[in-house]
Amino acid sequence: SSAEIRAQRRYDELKAKGEQASFDDILKNVEERDHIDQTRAISPLRKANDAILLDNSHLSIPQQKEWLRKQYMKAVHA
Repeated sequence: SSAEIRAQRRYDELKAKGEQASFDDILKNVEERDHIDQTRAISPLRKANDAILLDNSHLSIPQQKEWLRKQYMKAVHA
């Protein structure tokens, strides 16, 4: 999911707990962590060549489970 959506989820989580939160600060932190993870020298975070990408930015948990079931069925019947 996009950095903005992950930041919004974190922001909503903190606000629900009654904690003070700044969306802009959270977004900056998410983007910085993504950059560090993707550019580090040892084991940089990147998608495997044969990976199947699930962008769950706008999917509910049941929709994600259905997507996973379909991917599994494709793999089993390939």
